[in-house]
Amino acid sequence: MAATKTTVDITAAMVTEAVPLADWLLVAPVLLTMAGGAISIIFRKKPQTQPWIAISIISLVILSNIGLLTHVLNNGVVTMVMGSWLPPFGIAFTADPLGALLALTASIATLCVAVFAMNSIAESERRYGFYPFLMMLLCGVTGSFLTGDIFNLYVWFEVLLISSFGMQILGNEKVQIDGAVKYAVLNLIATTLFLASTGLLYGLVGTLNMADIAGKLKAFDGSGPVLGLAALYFLAFAMKAAAFPVNFWLPASYHTPRLVVAAIFAGLLTKVGVYALLRVMVLLMPEGRDWLATLIGLVAIATMLTGSLGALAQTDIRRLMAYLVIAGIGAMLAGIAVGNEVAVSGAIFYSMHSVLIMTALYLLVAFMFQMSGTFSLREIGGLYVRTPLGAVIGLILLLAVAGLPPFSGFWAKLLLVAGALEADRGWVAAGILVSGLLTTIAVGRLWIFAFWRGGNEHTVDGIQALPIVGSAEASEISWSIWLPLILLTTLIVLIGILPESMMSVADYGAKTLIDPTAYIGSVFGGSR
Repeated sequence: MAATKTTVDITAAMVTEAVPLADWLLVAPVLLTMAGGAISIIFRKKPQTQPWIAISIISLVILSNIGLLTHVLNNGVVTMVMGSWLPPFGIAFTADPLGALLALTASIATLCVAVFAMNSIAESERRYGFYPFLMMLLCGVTGSFLTGDIFNLYVWFEVLLISSFGMQILGNEKVQIDGAVKYAVLNLIATTLFLASTGLLYGLVGTLNMADIAGKLKAFDGSGPVLGLAALYFLAFAMKAAAFPVNFWLPASYHTPRLVVAAIFAGLLTKVGVYALLRVMVLLMPEGRDWLATLIGLVAIATMLTGSLGALAQTDIRRLMAYLVIAGIGAMLAGIAVGNEVAVSGAIFYSMHSVLIMTALYLLVAFMFQMSGTFSLREIGGLYVRTPLGAVIGLILLLAVAGLPPFSGFWAKLLLVAGALEADRGWVAAGILVSGLLTTIAVGRLWIFAFWRGGNEHTVDGIQALPIVGSAEASEISWSIWLPLILLTTLIVLIGILPESMMSVADYGAKTLIDPTAYIGSVFGGSR
């Protein structure tokens, strides 16, 4: 008897139309950074060439991300699938206002770091892979912001983590190895927890596509498994974001690498954790977020106060900056805790602001070290006389990180406080304001000691101390140091003076997260 031949028609699950040119903007940043990393490795024996390769590629990435954000704002959420398989079978890249905005901001910060590193990273460290690691770090961060698949998010986390491990130990100093161990262990634990949670989620809903997950979890109506998964995801991403009480690794490790490396870490890595929390807790599991709202709010306040008080207690400027990173993470968590449209838009605005301000502040610390030869608040002083422009830049950046007007941090905190009051969570608003006051005191102390005071702590008021031996004069500072600082400071001032555009993007992003109809429609009923 002849066997029956079965034919399966899979055309319904396949992409049959040509991919529009605009959709290629989704994957262009990832492809460009991958190519840039590979090209940089090819030129590893030509350290003078590597910076220009990186700067050229990252500039193209910025242009691509500008085009992507413009396309999203004009046409809505955009999706592209891999391998010609329709979602949920194929891996999707999906850009909404949140992902497109953060991808653009991350590429701008990375460009500034690439330029700054021309003067601050030795040729030997370029040969050991600084620029290839930097390109692959941006690749992982951008992939995380633009992926529409939760397991693919884990993959991009791995890409950026491996790159960050390599950057952490450039220089091969004992203190760097010690910091790298603390950094790696906690992040690997968080990544393992993320992977385990994703496995459980797949067992529950049978899909890894975020749009599909958002639709299918509605049927569970906040059941026990969904709430348990929300708690697991919150713990995993809170560890990556350096939220209280699992944030001790950040101040123990961020002062150990080269400052230009710490700048990109402070600007990008913790924000990927916050982004993942926004994506999972607000878009995928809103019932879980509602259930955990009070806990997230308490964690947010504890994180803010830990960061602000920690900054007040420091005499090492590098550690002080690490605690400012933590305080900012708490503010973003406060927006997630409140969860209404105003608060979530505040968290998105603050995420964008934090990428720029923390990158700029760490670059400022590197500049201050070149001018003074020290990281100690007890020994530094007199920088206002030696570099008035540097003092003005420092004042602007420190006021911005404290959330004072008219700079970008003010509008982010205003949205967060307004959202908290609108939701009758005055205790969250109070925590944000108290933390802001403590941060203002901490950064005011830093500016007075480093710039306004005539010399070290033993200098009598009104007396100008002699320059520290081995320090640089302002006229000796390279353009590659000044340019990133001026660019980032200008952006922070412009966003503060003209906040309407960023506020509208953040508001659009919040609406897309809270009501996923457009997101789901793009994946299953949009251009595909």
